[in-house]
Amino acid sequence: MRIWGKVLGFLFGFMLSKNLFGALLGAWLGHMFDRGRGFDFDGVTSGKEDDVARQAAFFYSTFSIMGHVAKAKGAVTNHEIAFASAYMDKLGLTNELRQQAQDAFREGKSSGFPLKERLRKFKRICGNRHDLLLMFLEIQIQVAFSDGDLDSKEREVLHTIAKYLGYSARQLDNLLEMIIASAAFNQQSGRGYQQFNGGKVPTSAGQLENAYKILGVSKDAAKGDIKKAYRKLMSQHHPDKLIAKGLPPAMMEAAKEKTQDIQAAYDLIAKQSL
Repeated sequence: MRIWGKVLGFLFGFMLSKNLFGALLGAWLGHMFDRGRGFDFDGVTSGKEDDVARQAAFFYSTFSIMGHVAKAKGAVTNHEIAFASAYMDKLGLTNELRQQAQDAFREGKSSGFPLKERLRKFKRICGNRHDLLLMFLEIQIQVAFSDGDLDSKEREVLHTIAKYLGYSARQLDNLLEMIIASAAFNQQSGRGYQQFNGGKVPTSAGQLENAYKILGVSKDAAKGDIKKAYRKLMSQHHPDKLIAKGLPPAMMEAAKEKTQDIQAAYDLIAKQSL
C-alpha cells in the first residue's frame, strides 16, 4: 500500500498553512499521486462535505491546465516555465506541494491532455462559485500572456477554457484587457509581475488609463459607477471568501495580490479625479 504521498502531503500541508485544513489538502493531493493517476475528478461531488477535495481539484486543475496553455503554441517557452516557477515561488509552496504542482503542469502539456473533459468536470465541482471560476480563468490568462504577447493558438485555448467555465468571448476579452492593464500598471509602480516583460513602461497618463481598465470602467465613468466597480472586484477577489468557496489555502497569496492591484488602481483614480 502506497501511503508516503499522503503522509508527506499531510505534514507539508500543515507546515504550509499551520492548520488542519491545509494538512488535509496536502494529504488529499498526496493520496492522488500515490495512486499514480493525478487527481480523481470523478470522486468529487459538489456537496459541502467535499470542501477539501474541491480545493485539491482547484490546485491540481490550475497547474495542469496552466501546462496545457503553456504548450498551446507547440512548445513551452522559457517565459512560460519562468512564469510557472515564479508563480509557485509566490505561493510559497513547500517542496512536496511544489512537486505536485510540477507533476500536474507536466501532465497538462503532454499530448492528448483531455482539456474539455477536465474543464467540464472542474466546472461541475465548482458549481455556481463564480468568483472561484473567475480567479481560475485569470490565472490561465496570465500564463498565456507571460511573454508579453498572445498568439492565435493561445487565444483559442483561452476561449475554450472561458466557454467551459461559462464565460462569453466578450467577457474573456474584457478580462484580457484588465490583466494586460494590470501588468503595465504594476511595471510603472514598481510592484509589477516580473514575468510580464513585454511592452514599454507607461507614462503617468498611461498608468491612470490602466487603472481605469483594471476596474473595468471608462475614464468618463461617474464616481458612483467607479466605486461600485471597485467594490464588486474587491468582493470577487476577497481571499477569505475565495478560500470558503474552494480556493486552496496555498493559493491565498495570489488572491491577496489581486486585491492589492485593485486597491492601488482605485487609490490612484481617487487621488486624481474622485
